[in-house]
Amino acid sequence: MTLYGYARVSTGDQDLSVQEAALRAAGCQVIRSEKKTGTQREGRSELNILLQFLRAGDTLVISRIDRLARSLKDLQDLVHELKIKGVTLKATEQPVDTSTATGKAFFDMLGVFAEFETNLRRERQMEGIAAAKQRGVYTGRKPKIDPDEVRRLHLEEKLSPSVIARRLGIARSSVYRSLPGTHGVET
Repeated sequence: MTLYGYARVSTGDQDLSVQEAALRAAGCQVIRSEKKTGTQREGRSELNILLQFLRAGDTLVISRIDRLARSLKDLQDLVHELKIKGVTLKATEQPVDTSTATGKAFFDMLGVFAEFETNLRRERQMEGIAAAKQRGVYTGRKPKIDPDEVRRLHLEEKLSPSVIARRLGIARSSVYRSLPGTHGVET
């Protein structure tokens, strides 16, 4: 039985050292770490490497379950994959051990709370954005496309939508939307 550790923080300015130290103290021979959001599994290359590497009898060790996933579905999917492989999951800071009935039950409860926390954070963020918009502080992302410039390049310089798109670094479909009457036909 080999212990493999996985550490994750959400942003580049956060520190992984506390998690990595806890995983070493738990006896992990191999520790994979990454700085990626836990709200989705895509792009988490270190986790994917671990999942491909784990074999029956191994244990995946994390500090807390929210380091593994932020949604209950992702968490359950990961644990299901581990179970199929014969791999158990343990957490250093929580009584999670999927090799026991109590550990599994506690794991499920913590998963619900991790997703709840993510949803609350998202709600607070949306409320903050709405309040900022009301005060006129938040105006959103600056537009990447200047429709006047698109029309000028098309009418004055007689450039085709493809050339305009390349020059401005935008999609050709965006050029068509800025040019009334083209209806997707390149001129």
